[in-house]
Amino acid sequence: MSKKARYSIIFTVLLSLTLQVSAARAKDLKWLKTAIDRSEDQLSAAAEKYKNSQMSPRTFEKGKIILAGSTDWTCGFFPGSLWYLYEISKNELFRRQAIQYTAFFQSTQYRTGTHDVGFILNCSYGNGYRITGNPAYKKVLVTGANSLMTRFHARIGLIKSWDGRRNWQYPVIIDNMMNLELLCDVTGITNDSTYVQASISHADRTLINHFRLDNSCFHVINYDSISGKVISKETHQGYSNGSSWARGQGWALYGYTMMYRETKDLRYLEQARKVAVYLLNHPNLPKDKIPFWDFNAPNIPNEPRDASAAAIYASALLELSGFVENGTVFFHAAEQMLITLSSPEYLAEKGKNGLFILKHSTGNWPKNSEIDTPLNYADYYYLEALGRYMKIKGITGKDL
Repeated sequence: MSKKARYSIIFTVLLSLTLQVSAARAKDLKWLKTAIDRSEDQLSAAAEKYKNSQMSPRTFEKGKIILAGSTDWTCGFFPGSLWYLYEISKNELFRRQAIQYTAFFQSTQYRTGTHDVGFILNCSYGNGYRITGNPAYKKVLVTGANSLMTRFHARIGLIKSWDGRRNWQYPVIIDNMMNLELLCDVTGITNDSTYVQASISHADRTLINHFRLDNSCFHVINYDSISGKVISKETHQGYSNGSSWARGQGWALYGYTMMYRETKDLRYLEQARKVAVYLLNHPNLPKDKIPFWDFNAPNIPNEPRDASAAAIYASALLELSGFVENGTVFFHAAEQMLITLSSPEYLAEKGKNGLFILKHSTGNWPKNSEIDTPLNYADYYYLEALGRYMKIKGITGKDL
């Protein structure tokens, strides 16, 4: 056989193997392509539908769309989702829509009456600044961080979550861990360590007081506003003071993973790891890895699920998997969550579900609010998790 004939045979075999591998890869990623395609369909339609509202779609409940204005803690998640879709798809439509919806909430930078400034601005302006470098976004982030810092009291060492609720003097909720990222980012922007030092103080005191021996966390810690001593440990959205509210555990997991990223403090990494182990080994975590709204809800398995909690877990676990030894355990758990969320059980049909991406989240069960509904923050963390998954796997939009 001639050399030319041999090369021809080798080339044919290699081409055949390449095509087989490519076909297998495409089959393995079918769920991911479906997830991204559906997300693009849903959110582009929603962005067009509500573009003149000056608000974000929050949920679809009892057949009605609920929109979130600039005083709603959820208003930043929708523009953040559009930024993530632009980052994943490179489709200029999502960039234009993200810019438009981000601008709706510029006034949030001046709000001093809520800890949720971090949620609102970091998801919208923070992602916008990270992706575009727009200096106007930088200014909003710094002003917003200064507004958030007015809620930090050095004597107590914590950022106060709420004003005027119940008889709480100085309530701090586990959700507040998520707002620390804005302060960390603004230290990076300004080189002023005041912001990150406040974050560290808050994370340290939360580490001491919010967690039980099994590494589950309370929702609300009520502190004495003068001495800073703990008055009570309670819940606001969970089943009971002693229960493990599913989304709250997600805020803890995500928050301490993020704080390790920002500070490299091993105590934070260890706490994130402990929370992850607690969640993934909990006997009440279903096999599909989508938690019930509270791990101690009384009627499990006949309790509502919370897709928003699963999306938060998945995003945090993917990041955590890159920080610890044997991180593949956390990676594969996150992957399973994403595959489940991308199945027909949880992924909305095109044009349905109020144009949200995910079904079956639980907002506030004790108040009978947003039960088994879509939620814009479920979509946000789902898209963030998909983007992190693609980055870890080395997948681009062109591969799908």
